[in-house]
Amino acid sequence: MSESRKQIHLAAHFPGVNNTTVWSDPAAGSHIEFSSFAHFARTAERAKFDFLFLAEGLRLREQGGKIYDLDVVGRPDTFTVLSALAAVTERLGLTGTINSTFNEPYEVARQFASLDHLSDGRAAWNVVTSWDAFTGENFRRGGFLPQEERYSRAKEFLATVNELFDSWRGDEIVADRESGTFLRDAKAGAFVHHGQHFDIEGQFNVPRSPQGRPVIFQAGDSEEGREFAAAGADAIFSRYSTLKEGQAFYTDVKGRLARHGRAHDQLLILPAATFVLGDTDAEAEELAREVRRQQVSGATALKHLEFVWNRDLSAYDPDGPLPDVDPDPGEHTVARGRAQVRMYRDPLATAREWRELAAANKWSIRDLVIQTSSRQAFVGSPATVADTIDAFVQADASDGFILVPHITPGGLDVFADTVVPLLQERGVFRTEYEGTTLRDHLGLTRPSSPAAAA
Repeated sequence: MSESRKQIHLAAHFPGVNNTTVWSDPAAGSHIEFSSFAHFARTAERAKFDFLFLAEGLRLREQGGKIYDLDVVGRPDTFTVLSALAAVTERLGLTGTINSTFNEPYEVARQFASLDHLSDGRAAWNVVTSWDAFTGENFRRGGFLPQEERYSRAKEFLATVNELFDSWRGDEIVADRESGTFLRDAKAGAFVHHGQHFDIEGQFNVPRSPQGRPVIFQAGDSEEGREFAAAGADAIFSRYSTLKEGQAFYTDVKGRLARHGRAHDQLLILPAATFVLGDTDAEAEELAREVRRQQVSGATALKHLEFVWNRDLSAYDPDGPLPDVDPDPGEHTVARGRAQVRMYRDPLATAREWRELAAANKWSIRDLVIQTSSRQAFVGSPATVADTIDAFVQADASDGFILVPHITPGGLDVFADTVVPLLQERGVFRTEYEGTTLRDHLGLTRPSSPAAAA
């Protein structure tokens, strides 16, 4: 293969709580037991993936005033899981989502710097904000911030964390002539930050980490989120998994880098992608239809419709027609802690559109939800899926993909065993790790320390 072909980045997302995973499948395992995380991570490392990714869950979802248990209850702590995985992997990057709305810079900097040391330079932070007052009730500050303030806080949060990472002076190992030993010439640097959101000063107590700073990811798709990523992130997650939408997102975000003094290759764009594999394309298509019906049970379909209708729809038959009553456009009180609530900003218009679709296609409530909720991004034989992934990356629709299997933890195995070897044969994916840190895997340089230079 030509050396000019882009190299593909691959990562794996442990789904946690959502209806992507078919928890009812006998092959599905626990999402709490460490053995599930270890299996998933070892498979990703065996396949030479860049990193494993964990999302964050700070509060259990509720619907109709009760815990929503259709897609499994319980979320273990991100740092605890990643720290344990550092001990059972050697090269795989370890990426965790940590909220900038409810946390504080000092504790987050300390936790990620510690994880980077424990893993020998494999830590990454997915910086997110929270729109959700429901989640905020778990925290002392409570409430939530308007969108412009959320990103203002996040921007200052990241800047403050970087100041803490950079506060140690000296990275070099020097000889101590008196003792005859070698010591790091590192001094705990004082930090002082006076800003709109944070007013702190003191001494940071974790030495500069192997990567200089952990890798920074960002997941927002709004105008503010894209600009935030262009200004300071090393990679941005994307929800666009079609070629045209992916190319538009790629062009937009990459086009913002220059005005922040950054080069085209200093920010990677990595969409999340589900997949279904079969021996043939036809077999994979049939399996994908079965998976979608497993993911969207009758109860799940009704709950999904309640996101839009903002009403109790438990009396309706999921295999029957859509409700003739309109959505309640008032304050959303049915579903709490669901991102989907934000996706349908005009519920009356959405209801009209869905009724037209259902009538034209003779769809039941469940049929409609299956068709309108997210579906598998890549469906086909291993050769077809390898071709599609390579085509997307070479066409600048992404720099790679974060794969989300529908069976946890074993669903990644078939991709590792069948698709990865085909990408390696093409010369577009590594056969061995060439470096030891996550920055090495992603082709990112180690940032210099202003304190050390001083």
